[in-house]
Amino acid sequence: MLDESGQLVQSCVLRLKRGKVHCPMDVQIVIFPETKVAAIEHFGSPALEHDTVRKLIAWKIEQGLLDSVRHRSYGVHYTDPRTTKPSDHHVDFCLSVEQEVGHNSFGVVNKVIPRNRCALARDLGSRYNNRAAVYLYEEWLPRSGEVLGDFRIFFHYVNVGPNVREEEMITDVYLPLK
Repeated sequence: MLDESGQLVQSCVLRLKRGKVHCPMDVQIVIFPETKVAAIEHFGSPALEHDTVRKLIAWKIEQGLLDSVRHRSYGVHYTDPRTTKPSDHHVDFCLSVEQEVGHNSFGVVNKVIPRNRCALARDLGSRYNNRAAVYLYEEWLPRSGEVLGDFRIFFHYVNVGPNVREEEMITDVYLPLK
């Protein structure tokens, strides 16, 4: 995403924050491997997502799954919060795991993100305004000649935690393709 001098992304991010210019995103075609996840389902208003995520975090702490490289954070998005009524909104918040999830009081269950051929773009900044997802769906996909796959769009929350400032958030967006 950086040019050879490392300036392109920084310049585009600053201009995007000011709303002055559109910068095309770097999109790569990748094969995402099948990934076993511990998931908690969120149904309802996006404003209440944090409450659902807190349950997953409490489960993660209880299980001792604190290594964020080994146990990556994902979101599988079944609806677009920009166009879906809050009561119909659905997203799964997930943590990659190696073992099966046992019965628990948090509502965390076993799921799998299947192997997918995906378009990948990185979003920098607030997770409440994911420009990469919008770009992939609305600009890149129609121009690419690619066909949308069968699985839902999903996000890898690269850096998570209470000490990550909004402007430092990194989210890799995976758009499954045929």
